[in-house]
Amino acid sequence: MISAFVVLNKPSGMSSASAVARVKRILSGKGIEISKIGHFGTLDPDAEGVLPVALNRATRLFDHLGLKTKVYYAEFVFGVETDTLDASGIITQKGKRVPCAEELLSAAKELTGDVMQLPPKYSAKSVDGKRAYERARAGEDFILKPSKVHIDEISLIEKLDDGAFSFRITAGGGTYVRSIARDLAYKCGTCAHMRLLRREKSGCFAAADAVTLDELDASSEPERFFVSTEEALSEYPAYEMIGDEESARLIFNGVNLRLKDMPDGKVFRFYVFGELAGLAEKDSDGRFHWVVRLI
Repeated sequence: MISAFVVLNKPSGMSSASAVARVKRILSGKGIEISKIGHFGTLDPDAEGVLPVALNRATRLFDHLGLKTKVYYAEFVFGVETDTLDASGIITQKGKRVPCAEELLSAAKELTGDVMQLPPKYSAKSVDGKRAYERARAGEDFILKPSKVHIDEISLIEKLDDGAFSFRITAGGGTYVRSIARDLAYKCGTCAHMRLLRREKSGCFAAADAVTLDELDASSEPERFFVSTEEALSEYPAYEMIGDEESARLIFNGVNLRLKDMPDGKVFRFYVFGELAGLAEKDSDGRFHWVVRLI
């Protein structure tokens, strides 16, 4: 059973979960066995762009690939705020001032680095076992707690029409770009919402490698769009186990052997007889320890 990734170019107007379900239907219909599938990093329904979709055992790599740095192109409209903080919501404030580029540049500097960010009320955050957006749609009164996120850069590109500016944003996993629009505006004494969001990169997965649902559906060889787990994990050092079949059998049965020349202090790609078996590390006793097993 194949374990790999599809770098999907998700269209706007579709939830990430619906996009993943469509990928599964397409691949299953072409005879590719899918026992497990999932996406790495939710994109809002109105957003478009790179959505990495993991197939089968590649889903086990979420903790190592799903929280990587992401790059976005975004357009924020200043002077108007909505309840969802994007263009699909109901207007809650309007007629406020549009800041100048210099104000936005100054505010952007204050929002970079490790910051405490309040998620939008219309988000997938869990509040007492229920999604925040479900509570918001039901008109419930609830409080979301700020989360620590890392924002590498908020780069102003240009001023557009109707009080809008475009930005390129580089941020870590868990960051809400809609919240950045709100927070930039508040620091400038006004309000804003996001009218467009396109993810250009998610970790090692880039827009240049992305495929649309229609392209995937039309292909007689969808495997040509797959990104292997080996390619996705290429940033990790490689280690080939030197030993006999008995040593390999012990490793796969959970025996933590002392293996020669394992990298110190690093998670590494672990190969057995030329095949990528997963990620591993050397523990404090100098023994082999599985981090993620792929075979």
